[in-house]
Amino acid sequence: MPRPREFDEQQAVARAAEVFHRHGYHATSTRDLSEALTLNPSSLYRAFSDKHTLFLRALDHYQASESARAAAALGDGRPVRAALRDWLTSMVAPSELPGCFVVHTAVELGTDDPETEGRVRAAFDGTKTAVAELLRRGIATGELPADLDADATADLLFTILTGLRVRHRAGQDPQELRATVDQALRLLD
Repeated sequence: MPRPREFDEQQAVARAAEVFHRHGYHATSTRDLSEALTLNPSSLYRAFSDKHTLFLRALDHYQASESARAAAALGDGRPVRAALRDWLTSMVAPSELPGCFVVHTAVELGTDDPETEGRVRAAFDGTKTAVAELLRRGIATGELPADLDADATADLLFTILTGLRVRHRAGQDPQELRATVDQALRLLD
């Protein structure tokens, strides 16, 4: 009879997400994961099959957390510019794990892994859709110009956000990044 698991699988996936976020897929070893999750390698493989499967679960966990955070920040009914500014600024606030795990994954793995590529694409599309919906609300309420192209502007803001997160990861001055956010929002006038 197999022994019951003596660890919380969701907590293990969350810790794995932090390790992969910090080091990337290729630089994270099974040993790194075993130490961070306090599991011996055989337990790690028994629970998650392999490093790639754990990576995908960690990426899914991170994305679900970020999607919930974005939905809360962008859908709280505040004025559109204030919601966008606070959300974008939160993306470059000092943090233990700067940048974005999804963006790092896109840069590191690109299109080499179809499963990862699909998750990255879905995450990017979800963010752009959430921003476009917020912009459409702003157009409908008169907060934004009636002729603003919500989809094209959401794509532009997402591209700016991606650049901000890369710069954040590279340790750039948070004040400069916040100034970039302010300049980007002037495009909405």
